[in-house]
Amino acid sequence: MRTGMKLVAALALALPAAAATQTTPGAAPATTGYQAPRHTTSQSPLFLVPSEQELFARANAGMQIESNRSPAEEYAEHGKLERALRALAPQRRGVVDAYVVSISLDSDPVFGREARVAGDVLRRRYDAAGRTIVLAGTDGSGPSALPRGTPGTLAIALARIAELMDESEDVLVLYATTHGAPFGLYYHDADSGFGAISPSRLRTMLDDLGIRNRLLILSACYSGVFVPALQSETTAIITAASADRTSFGCAAENDWTFFGDAMINHALRKAQPLAAAFAEANGLITTWEAQFPVRASQPQISIGAGTPRWLTALERRMPPTATQPVGRPAVDSTRAAMGPPRPAPPPPTQPPPK
Repeated sequence: MRTGMKLVAALALALPAAAATQTTPGAAPATTGYQAPRHTTSQSPLFLVPSEQELFARANAGMQIESNRSPAEEYAEHGKLERALRALAPQRRGVVDAYVVSISLDSDPVFGREARVAGDVLRRRYDAAGRTIVLAGTDGSGPSALPRGTPGTLAIALARIAELMDESEDVLVLYATTHGAPFGLYYHDADSGFGAISPSRLRTMLDDLGIRNRLLILSACYSGVFVPALQSETTAIITAASADRTSFGCAAENDWTFFGDAMINHALRKAQPLAAAFAEANGLITTWEAQFPVRASQPQISIGAGTPRWLTALERRMPPTATQPVGRPAVDSTRAAMGPPRPAPPPPTQPPPK
């Protein structure tokens, strides 16, 4: 099999096929009769290419395909995005402001649920009321009232934030949740939207916009590929997996991925430093993964030496009290799908006393 086809085939195997109906964690029951969008194919026309070189070139270019969108649907999406961008508040002079973007790049409801709660948690943690935008599809309860999460809407949101922020003191906090591939983050909206955001593409967008102070939290398989390209003196980056590993819990019917549950739903709800939050989340993920016959995802962290200039100010304003986790734990959902956990290994045999 040609290399480009190998990557596409690997991606197809990693993507669950169906999206189930379920609600945002902690929300009201799903609307009766609503059927969330489904992936009937995982073969993106964007990536059916003859070589790995062409595949990565397309991802680096930020290519995106939209099909079967009516003019009325596109106009409605334009209005939702415009209203959300217009609602963002300007920065406050002399204050380190965080601008939060939480985006789901896949129409499976697990990602829509995760992006919504991540937006809430990060807004509260980093004093970003009025400076938070969530781009996401359905949470499973009905059609999304939010702007669609796509590579294009992310680029537009980043450009608007760059216009509002003071690049010398303010901070971008980006949370992205989706399926991933060796070329980066994968955009897949039912059978109508396909695309990618590669490490090179994300770095270029942020650099060109002058967004230097940034906290990037990426929840996707293979997301460790972003660390070498995005790390810098003024960047903190956390990923759900290393560059050659998958992460877990992304079934459409789940409330959380493993990483989202551990990092957002538990660790970042508490008034603890970012590095301590990562350590807590990594410990939870390690414990959960050990219950199943899976290869450890190995979440990654890189915190630039210059980040304390903005991170200390943000963490000084964190609410002192923690909020409670919501939704069905990711490990419970996975256990229900995969069966009972593997038994704990027996204790080591002690030699008889002499």
